[in-house]
Amino acid sequence: MRNYDFKNWKLLLEPDIVSLLTTIHEYKGEQALFIEAKADVLTSLLDIAKIQSAESSNKIEGIYTSDERIKKIVMNKALPQNRSEQEIAGYRDVLATIHENYDYIPVRPSFILQLHRDLYKFSGKSIGGNYKNSDNVIAEEDESGNRFVRFQPVPAWETQQSIENLCTAFDTELAKGDADPLILIPMFVLDYLCIHPHNDGNGRMSRLLTLLLLYRAGYIVGKYISIERIIEQTKETYYEALQSSSFGWHENKNDYGPFVRYMLGVIAAAYREFSSRVKLLTAGSKPDRIRNIIKDTLGKVTKSEIAEQCPDISQVTIQRTLNELVKNGDIIKIGGGRYTSYTWNREKD
Repeated sequence: MRNYDFKNWKLLLEPDIVSLLTTIHEYKGEQALFIEAKADVLTSLLDIAKIQSAESSNKIEGIYTSDERIKKIVMNKALPQNRSEQEIAGYRDVLATIHENYDYIPVRPSFILQLHRDLYKFSGKSIGGNYKNSDNVIAEEDESGNRFVRFQPVPAWETQQSIENLCTAFDTELAKGDADPLILIPMFVLDYLCIHPHNDGNGRMSRLLTLLLLYRAGYIVGKYISIERIIEQTKETYYEALQSSSFGWHENKNDYGPFVRYMLGVIAAAYREFSSRVKLLTAGSKPDRIRNIIKDTLGKVTKSEIAEQCPDISQVTIQRTLNELVKNGDIIKIGGGRYTSYTWNREKD
């Protein structure tokens, strides 16, 4: 059985990783000030992040529904109608549990199983809340549709003990206070994915556990900016980093570096977006904010992209402002219908 030991975290303190850690620490300091001073404007970011997180984490696993349906399901305004929507609703509820109770959910095997159980609460699947009962593999398909094994996780009979050893090792190293949690968390998540403890839902659980561990360490940016969305937008790099860091894992010879770098980059990107969103939400009148978004965008931007950055501004106000800016010649309208986009008229600058 593999030896779960986080003592080699010091080997990861290379210049680029240290630089990412420093950046995130600085953003974390700003985070507290933002949340305290701008709490009233952050509600809209919370709602958008919930929708994006549920959508993106499931989309990575090939679970889809329409934009309209996912908004209704995540905001508890509709009941799930099929298997995909049942799994999205389950993710929504586990996400809410973590958002509201992370201080009371330690990293223990029993809590992991409870979260996994709730992930399948709407589907009625017996696999929810249980470890895998047969060996599984991490596989993928090439461009020709040929399926091949990318990684062989631990066998089913080792799973329970492996998760218990992983949680114990993580808690032990974290309690020492020497290692930065931002390094230990991706190491934990990589090991969890390599164990692949469940028959289904391992990827989604890994992202939920990432949020849980970050929140418990004081990094709550994922409540306001969807970390799952950033992973989904960079999923090819995500899989490459995961594969690189899993080589030699069974022999305790793997390099955590690629996966740690990737996850720290994702977290830093989330903080940068959070900082810019808060500044945008509090900068000037609503028309001025819309105007500045277009002006600061290189190339074109759509109405939906503007709405995503300004969730507190109604569609009516956005459209009225766009019409006024086009009329004044400040922006140029491109295309029509659902493909309409806008760009700043640089010739007026």
